[in-house]
Amino acid sequence: MDLNRRAFVLGLPAAAVCSSLPGGSSFAQQAVSRSVYQAMYAPIENDLYPIPGIDISQINRNYLRRVVSYETSEAPGTIVVDPRSRYLYLVLRDGMAVRYGVGVGRSGFSWSGSAVIKDKQEWPDWYPPKEMFERQPELMEQMGELPGGPGMPGGPGNPLGARALYLWQGNKDTLYRIHGTFEPWTIGTNVSSGCIRMINQDAIDLYNHTPLGTKVVVLGSSGGRRGQHSARAS
Repeated sequence: MDLNRRAFVLGLPAAAVCSSLPGGSSFAQQAVSRSVYQAMYAPIENDLYPIPGIDISQINRNYLRRVVSYETSEAPGTIVVDPRSRYLYLVLRDGMAVRYGVGVGRSGFSWSGSAVIKDKQEWPDWYPPKEMFERQPELMEQMGELPGGPGMPGGPGNPLGARALYLWQGNKDTLYRIHGTFEPWTIGTNVSSGCIRMINQDAIDLYNHTPLGTKVVVLGSSGGRRGQHSARAS
């Protein structure tokens, strides 16, 4: 997979990529950027289930998908999650990365470390861990009996959204996911039970560029070693 900036089209025509990198303050440039973002987050009708478009005026502009300069020692293709800033980076070549806004775990539900993507699913079923059932026994009323046990089948009502990437360490499922959400207003907040949630359109974009075996680094509260990871808008 070619991960240089020129080849990485973010699900849009290549000519639109450069326009999607807002950097100036002129009215004309802002208008172009807005139109590109509206296309980027438009409704998706040709998926298994329809995905509504996103009202980008209701989301902090900083959390919309864009390409940024990103200094890191991680190899191209690596996913780096920075829970403190609520950003997920897909590392490209030449000191660049695709930056996505995310929602992260509430206090007490955070997780950090390195893992790999061992599975990825379109419209995934949701199997809450037993600890979640213990905290929220009312969840059981929403579950059905699926092949893997009590769970919720994939679909628009499923909290994992349209796509999910499954984080494993060795042969152990960490039970943490990077997944879509039908609650885009939660992006940029601490809201989940430890999983990393993304706007569905962004989750699909990341899914399409993430092969099995991809390394994922979730930074801790210190954000990693000083100088190891740093980003600026491009």
